[in-house]
Amino acid sequence: MNIKNIIEEKLHEVILNVYQLKGIALEVQENKTEFEGDFTIVTFPLVKQLKKKPETIGMELGQALTEQTELVQSFNVVKGFLNIKVQNLLFIDNFKTLSQNFDIIEKKNATVMVEYSSPNTNKPLHLGHIRNNLLGFSVAQILAEAGYDVIKTQIINDRGIHICKSMLAWEKFGNGETPDSTGVKGDKFVGNYYVKFDQEYKLQIAELMAQGMSEDQAKKEAPLMKEAQKMLLDWENGDEHVRNLWNEMNSWVYKGFDETYKRLGVNFDQVQYESNTYILGKDLIQEGLDKGVLYQKEDGSVWCNLTDEGLDQKLLLRSDGTSVYMTQDLGTAVERFKQNDIQKLIYTVGNEQDYHFQVLFKILGKLGYSWADQLYHLSYGMVELPNGKMKSREGTVVDADDLMQEMYNIAKAAAEELGKLENFTEEEKAANYESVGIGALKYFMLKVDPKKKMLFNPEESIDFNGNTGPFIQYTFARIQSLLAKANFEYKEAENVQLNEFEKALIMQLANYKPVVGKAAEALSPALIANYVYDLVKTYNSFYQSNPIMIQEDENIKQIRLNLSDLTAKTIRKSLDLLGIETVNRM
Repeated sequence: MNIKNIIEEKLHEVILNVYQLKGIALEVQENKTEFEGDFTIVTFPLVKQLKKKPETIGMELGQALTEQTELVQSFNVVKGFLNIKVQNLLFIDNFKTLSQNFDIIEKKNATVMVEYSSPNTNKPLHLGHIRNNLLGFSVAQILAEAGYDVIKTQIINDRGIHICKSMLAWEKFGNGETPDSTGVKGDKFVGNYYVKFDQEYKLQIAELMAQGMSEDQAKKEAPLMKEAQKMLLDWENGDEHVRNLWNEMNSWVYKGFDETYKRLGVNFDQVQYESNTYILGKDLIQEGLDKGVLYQKEDGSVWCNLTDEGLDQKLLLRSDGTSVYMTQDLGTAVERFKQNDIQKLIYTVGNEQDYHFQVLFKILGKLGYSWADQLYHLSYGMVELPNGKMKSREGTVVDADDLMQEMYNIAKAAAEELGKLENFTEEEKAANYESVGIGALKYFMLKVDPKKKMLFNPEESIDFNGNTGPFIQYTFARIQSLLAKANFEYKEAENVQLNEFEKALIMQLANYKPVVGKAAEALSPALIANYVYDLVKTYNSFYQSNPIMIQEDENIKQIRLNLSDLTAKTIRKSLDLLGIETVNRM
């Protein structure tokens, strides 16, 4: 419990004693005014009930807190605001408790599954996938820190017409080349053939339109599209040649994905494949037809009517019997709840799919699954670079690997310009560039509220001043240097009168676990990012105003080293929740 919670608890007792009022919770804030005091209590909510002036209530509460508790050293009232200066010992005791309980996590006895990444096996991961992966992984880390058991998962979109497009293009135009023979990373290699398909398909459309067809008709009649659709049917019918080609090309992609995930620092506890779950979805369609929840049109296609829910009619099975994304998502959700004892399932997917998930959750509810209300769509805004949007089939996507390498190069250039790594070995330098560059990318992505669209500027993200990853990493490294010089060992400091900077730092450190709780509830890593930035700013004010190594009073020196140590631990843990590495020197 932090000092603010202690004050709120005691205040509740005092209000009951003085005014015989139950269930009254007054707001307690850290005092940011020029008036003396560590905390401010807002008295206005009591004015109407007590029919007294706010100043009078402030004086009465201040007096009662002083007499009935051991909290208050002094107080003053400004209009309706009661400012209290808390006893020094309370801060000391609170800091001891924070240090002792830092690694203790109160278990929630509930399991949450977080889905993220979920790429297609027809192209490499891009900038949008980076935000998705970083957001999903960070949310999983935060939930675990808040006491939940967490299962990190992804569903790989390894089948469908888009996969067949890459397969067909390679078969027609690849001349037997492979990632090994060309030296091209597997996911990029296959992605190049997805672009090739689109290029050739557009040429065919243009030819057919020149012959008098409308654009819509030309798109349907283009030979390449017809061949891709036949390949999808052959795949669903288990054609051996198509299945072998599919297995081989997907294996190239998976190898490429693994390299990207490793560098990005994300991982998964479970992996599902649409090629396994789409059949489960088809079984559910039959179940829905039998229950009368779904209906079949004359052409054989199956639909769900959601007009009563304020939505529309949703196609679930095409007339040729092939499934759509929704079919597969139904099967995947059912399978996850069958195989795992989970209390919540979070889908980390961009906001362009908001409608899809509304429909998915409604259909599962209609099919009778009671856990449908435990599903949540973590919808996030798109990410763009200063030069605009991306289109994967046109080959204008910002590749995830290329962006990570660019971040490494920018970090290297910044370090060389500042001359910060002159005594490092080449290996140490490379590791530092990687930690700082990728850390900058992650922090810049995660400090923005997930729901907001964002503009990512690589150059702006690597700055050793301001609200950036490198600024926070640098403060951590500086503390590590300080502790090493002092040969630090934790010892309790006795009889130390804390100053305002030390108190402010203790209050900020005490905010860590409450902020983690709020971030877990809001599923927002931005709350952690902004918290750790505020913590670093508070520490830097403390550091600049309080000599440590030259401090002659050993007790004062010890408490300041203790504060520095807990600050470093809190920075490390906060950055870990964001998937960001710390460095001891930079």
